[in-house]
Amino acid sequence: MGEQRRSASSSYQPRSTWRKRVKREWKPLEDRSCTDLPWFLLFMLFCGGMGAICGYTIVTGGAARLVFGYDSYGNTCGQVNEAIEGVRLSGLDHRDRKYVFFLDPCNLDIIQRKIKSMALCVSQCPTEEMKTYEDLRRFAMMNGSELCSYELAGHKYPSLPERFDKCPKLPVPQSKALPVFNRCTPVDISCYSKFAEAVVTFVSDNTILHRLIAGVVASKEIIAGLCLLALVLSMILMVIIRYISAVLVWILTVLVVLGSLGGTSFLWWLYIDHRLKMNETESTDLKEVKDTNEGNVTSEDHNQGLLVYASSATIFTVILLLLMLFMRKRVALTIALFHVAGKVFIHLPLLVLQPFCTFLALFLFWVYWILVLLFLGTTGNPEKNEQTGLTEFRLSGPLQYLIWYHAVGLIWISEFILACQQMTVAGAVVTYYFTRDKNKLPLTPILSSVFRLIRYHLGTVAKGSFIITLVKIPRLILIYIRNQLKGKENACARCMLKACICCLWCLEKCLNYLNQNAYAATAINSTSFCTSARDAFVILVENALRVAAINTVGDFVLFLGKVLIMTCTAFAGVLALNYQRDYTEWVLPLIIVCLFAFLVAHCFLSIFEIVVDVLFLCFAIDTKYNDGTSGKEFFMDKALMEFVENSRRSVAPAERGRSSKRSRARMEAGLTEMKAMAPGTSSA
Repeated sequence: MGEQRRSASSSYQPRSTWRKRVKREWKPLEDRSCTDLPWFLLFMLFCGGMGAICGYTIVTGGAARLVFGYDSYGNTCGQVNEAIEGVRLSGLDHRDRKYVFFLDPCNLDIIQRKIKSMALCVSQCPTEEMKTYEDLRRFAMMNGSELCSYELAGHKYPSLPERFDKCPKLPVPQSKALPVFNRCTPVDISCYSKFAEAVVTFVSDNTILHRLIAGVVASKEIIAGLCLLALVLSMILMVIIRYISAVLVWILTVLVVLGSLGGTSFLWWLYIDHRLKMNETESTDLKEVKDTNEGNVTSEDHNQGLLVYASSATIFTVILLLLMLFMRKRVALTIALFHVAGKVFIHLPLLVLQPFCTFLALFLFWVYWILVLLFLGTTGNPEKNEQTGLTEFRLSGPLQYLIWYHAVGLIWISEFILACQQMTVAGAVVTYYFTRDKNKLPLTPILSSVFRLIRYHLGTVAKGSFIITLVKIPRLILIYIRNQLKGKENACARCMLKACICCLWCLEKCLNYLNQNAYAATAINSTSFCTSARDAFVILVENALRVAAINTVGDFVLFLGKVLIMTCTAFAGVLALNYQRDYTEWVLPLIIVCLFAFLVAHCFLSIFEIVVDVLFLCFAIDTKYNDGTSGKEFFMDKALMEFVENSRRSVAPAERGRSSKRSRARMEAGLTEMKAMAPGTSSA
């Protein structure tokens, strides 16, 4: 009994102790444990479902029908087939017939995006153009490839009455088999005139387009070199931006202030000038006023519009100047973070390759997704089309929802891959920040971050990407509905749809930013997604002005960097294409180069942006839980330490002033109390 009492008393803890334990204690990189394991299992089950869909298409023959092709009777080319109930000429042995041949390959259904012609399995595609049925007979006798329906004998083609319906439309164009999908495709693609009549007409009649395409073909080496130049410039900018960040930020600040003041002044000048002209008009005689009554009404409306614009610009300028005034000290933090981010890329140069790895992963997944989607298009039960008499394979019943499952998988897994990139970058930056001696960094911090992600935090990434998916799917559905109802809905419904789409877009951007910081918090303290998101949100709210400064000034500086790379590449392109005499030949190559340069710069500087955001979260946590004293030393870099010291020096005089005021107030209160307690004093 005594031991039980002692154990009970030892297990009892006061409420104050329990509250202290609930409070978050940040211990960077100390303990690691698996986070959000149920979500990892759910994601694995979902991926298993995606794999099951692929397996189902392969087992049921959908993949084989796509790759090897099938005829209009449900037979797969190149193999022995089973008979389909109710479909004649099914169940044939097509081991010697490996290619799909369309009797009228140019008969396309533009709406359904498919060929309406009857399809047959043949042993060889037409090697030359055939203009008569005698040519068809000769080709069948010489090559053993019968191009008419299976029940027609090849040596009787010219005399059979069914030749007009069950033989190919004359003339039969020369065809060749596609390298992968074994379809006989006409060599002369101009036969698809019904499908691309407008495009063919434009290309044939438009000499400018011919010259543009010729310019691209003639300048392909220059285009490749300029794209490589954009890649190199992006890498260089990420390294040197820490040396020019202060100049960029302050130039940007001055330009924004001057631009807002200049724009507001210009609007007020327009309003005053227009008002003076109206006063001159009103001083004319009555007849002229009556003749120009309608013009005066229009001028009055224009004047009111200028007044509204000028007033709005004034309010915006005042708010902007106040924000600049309050955030002027926070801009120094943005400069310091950019400086430290440059050091991160010097110590972790492999971060530059992260966009390539992410792009490769996304590319492989998208190729897989498109292939499975094509497999689903040839999977299902055989159904005979009553209008054309052709046999088609369609999913029916619950199986038709496999396409929706597959579509959700595209969004979730794509977001999962992007979230893995964010977690990997965050883990590497966190390791760099919270390692006091940078010479003792792991040999491969990025690979270590990938290892921690795979071992501990895949569930957290799966949960965060699923939340983004939940927001993105309704937005895409609303966009689809808006496109389908375009021109049919009323103004109110159109405005509601646009408002909902904009709200969901803003929510998605906010969640993306919060998720990124949640991944950083998980990389620091190995907590679950919800706990990390809550902790990161609290930190961000406590540093709201700093976050605003970094997200406005910092993001705009990075945007200027993207524009700088694009303009430098375009300038180099103009110099490289200078030998071209006709300027119109420069247009398309230059557009291609500029788009590629901007996309490359965006990929690299988005990694830089992630690094800056993670550094800020680490800095905020460091300054919140450490004060530089013994046992609570800062982890931050020297540049950030200088920012903290400057902030302390600027705050110290104000603190001393407030403390001296408090001490004087206490002294005065004490003297008053002593006088009141002195003998001989009275209240009279």
